[in-house]
Amino acid sequence: MRTHCAILIVALLAAAGCRTAEKVVQPSNFRNWTPEQAVLPYAEFDGNRVTVHNVRNCQYFADDTYLVDYYDKSFDVAAIRGVDFLMVPFEGMPSLAHTMLSFELVGPDGQPQYVAVSVETRKEKDETYAAWKGSARQYELMYVVADERDVIKQRSNFRHEDVYLYNTTATPDVAQKLFVDVMGRVNELASRPEFYDTITNNCTTNIVRHIDRVRPNRISYDLRMLLPGLSDKLAYDQGLLVPYGTFEQTKQRAYVNPLAERYADRQDFSQLIRRR
Repeated sequence: MRTHCAILIVALLAAAGCRTAEKVVQPSNFRNWTPEQAVLPYAEFDGNRVTVHNVRNCQYFADDTYLVDYYDKSFDVAAIRGVDFLMVPFEGMPSLAHTMLSFELVGPDGQPQYVAVSVETRKEKDETYAAWKGSARQYELMYVVADERDVIKQRSNFRHEDVYLYNTTATPDVAQKLFVDVMGRVNELASRPEFYDTITNNCTTNIVRHIDRVRPNRISYDLRMLLPGLSDKLAYDQGLLVPYGTFEQTKQRAYVNPLAERYADRQDFSQLIRRR
């Protein structure tokens, strides 16, 4: 067994190259990161009050041209009243996808506000994503906490990827517990970095774990958990999404690209893309 493990490690190092040998051994929060992933978020709680630091708010001019900005956001956890599920299928590989969460809360003016969370590979400058690298300890894992306009417009308006936004059936109480659990993981990664893994430690598996901790056994095991591009159908079948007719009708309604492009420059972007 040890011989087999040694052979596997040597093979991974050979594939990755000697330069990354140290990286394969130990994850780190200190590398030459891409600008939009250089700053980690973290959350501070004072009773039921939370301040989320380093909420990303990139202004994009093209997919690879952007102005990075951050802000801190403070609110009462009790203001959270729901959570939406976002899915972005990979072009040419619809069974694979990137998944995200977006928490809805009531702002001081009574209007809805949104805080998005995207679990991603944290890439170094000049580094690109490849699935095999994701299983060869080549990327750290990071949680991007962002203004919703950032993570949606980046994908729909500049990468021209299909973005689906689903309303979930989570009650305010469940959404609040889920948010607290997610922020706990955000703080954990800020102090103890981890490697991303394409199969076991990715965007969707982390979301499933958060739900399991808040609502144990709420999600029945299904092979579709290994195929994030099918996660919306899985969530629909298990009653996690608000149905608007059949799944096909619900998915069609969830498609936000036309609205995201139409209302790209509006301050009330998040409210307008939900008027479907």
